[in-house]
Amino acid sequence: MSLDRLSPQRRAELNRRSLHLAYATAGYNLLEGVVAVGAGAAASSTALLGFGLDSFVEVSSALVVIWQFRSRVPEARERLALRLIAVSFFPLAAWVTVDAARSLLGAERADTSPVGIAIAATSVVVMPLLVWAKRRTGRELGSATVVADSTQTLLCTYLSVIVLVGLLLNATLGWWWADPVAALVIAAVAVREGVEAWRGEQCDDCALPTAGDRSDTPSSTRGQGHRFP
Repeated sequence: MSLDRLSPQRRAELNRRSLHLAYATAGYNLLEGVVAVGAGAAASSTALLGFGLDSFVEVSSALVVIWQFRSRVPEARERLALRLIAVSFFPLAAWVTVDAARSLLGAERADTSPVGIAIAATSVVVMPLLVWAKRRTGRELGSATVVADSTQTLLCTYLSVIVLVGLLLNATLGWWWADPVAALVIAAVAVREGVEAWRGEQCDDCALPTAGDRSDTPSSTRGQGHRFP
């Protein structure tokens, strides 16, 4: 929907919805991260630990949206914030890779984690709902940032499925190697996501503003001129 077809009331409603969705994402991912890290430490699960740490990275993405929709954020600050998010993916990927390799070499094997299975299964249900709501809102509003944030949430959905499969294989079939292999997949996805965030390629139908854009452009007008099919 073109922004000039939005009434001021509808635009304000979409802005509020974007803010509320970002709060919901940050809150859920914070809870998810705490539970996953705790369960991962208890079960010596590299996949769960990586999943939990990635949840904290996802909180950062939601905070960018909160920052924008609570104030008139200069475009240069938006680019810097997204690049800081990108950088945070790389040490996560490095740590997960090293720990997964250590597990595969036989230093430590993950135990069964019912709590980890439960939080991963919950995320498989919750995350797609957030993705759908944020993408629909961002496209109607014409906000590249909200659409990009929905892509970050989609990543968390994929990771939830990967972790859940690895934990179930370990719990039901005793395939202990499924846990570190799932962790290596998480590391690979984290690297890709970090590179794409650094380049401003969070999604196909949105783009970061160029350096020539006005720094005082309100967040509600960002993405104008982009196509949101």
